[in-house]
Parts: sequence; C-alpha cells; structure tokens
Amino acid sequence: MTASGTVRAFRPADLPALYDICLRTGDNGRDATDLYPGDPELLGTVFAAPYAVLEPELTFVVDDGQRAAGYIVGTADTATFVRRLRAEWLPRVSERYPDVTGEIQTPAERVRYLLHHQERFVHPELAEFPAHLHIDLLPSHQRGGFGRALMTRFLDTLTEHGVPGVHLAMGKANTNADAFYRRLGFTDLPIGRFPDIVFFTKKLG
Repeated sequence: MTASGTVRAFRPADLPALYDICLRTGDNGRDATDLYPGDPELLGTVFAAPYAVLEPELTFVVDDGQRAAGYIVGTADTATFVRRLRAEWLPRVSERYPDVTGEIQTPAERVRYLLHHQERFVHPELAEFPAHLHIDLLPSHQRGGFGRALMTRFLDTLTEHGVPGVHLAMGKANTNADAFYRRLGFTDLPIGRFPDIVFFTKKLG
C-alpha cells in the first residue's frame, strides 16, 4: 500500500515527531534506538530540533494526516547558524547534555561532543555553498517521492532568499542516499581531512 502525505511548513507541535524521526532514522537511515539507550532525544537535540527552533522558515515536514512522517531542516548560512546555536540553543540543553571530557567511547558521547563543537561543521572549502541541510523520512514514507518533494520545497525557499549554494555531509556507508542526491543535481566535493565523509554540493539560482 502506498503511503500518503503532504509536504507543509513546520509547526511547533511537530517538534516531538522530529525528535522521534531523527532517532528512528539515525543509523544511516535505520533505527538508531539501540545506539542511544536511555535518551531518545539526544540525536534530535543536535540534528533536528535546533534548526526547527532557530530557522523554522526552512523546516518542512511530510504530514501523513496524523503526524509528521519525515522532515527537512537546515540553515541558509552555516557559520551564522553555528554562532546562533552557541548563543541561543546550547544554553537550553547543555545542562542535560554536558560536553565530553576525555576520550569519546560511545555513539552518545560523540553526539554530545558534536553538540558542543559545532564549529567543526564550518569548512572553508564550502564557502560557495553556505547553506546546509538534514533530511529524514520514516521507512513508511521512503521511496515514495516524499524526499524529492521535501528537497524541492527547501531548495526553492533557499533560492527565493538569494542563497548561492547548499551542501550536506553523510557517511560513505550510506550508499542509497548517494544516488538520491546525485539525481537531484548534487555533486561530491572531496575534503581530504574527512576520508569517511562525503560532502555533496549544489549551486542555486
């Protein structure tokens, strides 16, 4: 049976669903619940919720008639977003998720480290592509055209705001997503110091 859904703008009531979707797709598109035991909101605190809170105009969801079954989040300017995250988002969550001291040993500790060191996501090689994004769909709504619909809405919005380019990063193990982004006109831009990550870029306008 084909899943149904409509792409629409984010509403604050969608936030719990964004946390849930982020966790249930957080292992290269697979359920990551077992990787982050005891705290189902950790992944979403880094990779979904701050975008929806700080740049809601760039957050869109697939509404299945009852709740969000997928989303796209992002920012028009990565460097500015990182500064806002440190000033406006980190104070809200740092007590619950303190920075890691010592060697990182678990997936949860790695995510907590990334939360406190978002400057790692600002790369001079990507200056022509200042926007970036994260997109996730529950299995029920994958391969049904919803990913393309979300990307189209997001990219069109960036273009309307005069953003010159966009990038995203993913692990090289995520081979299914590789083909998806290439079909949308993204090309990979190697950054040598990150051998396990693929950076995809696309010029806009």
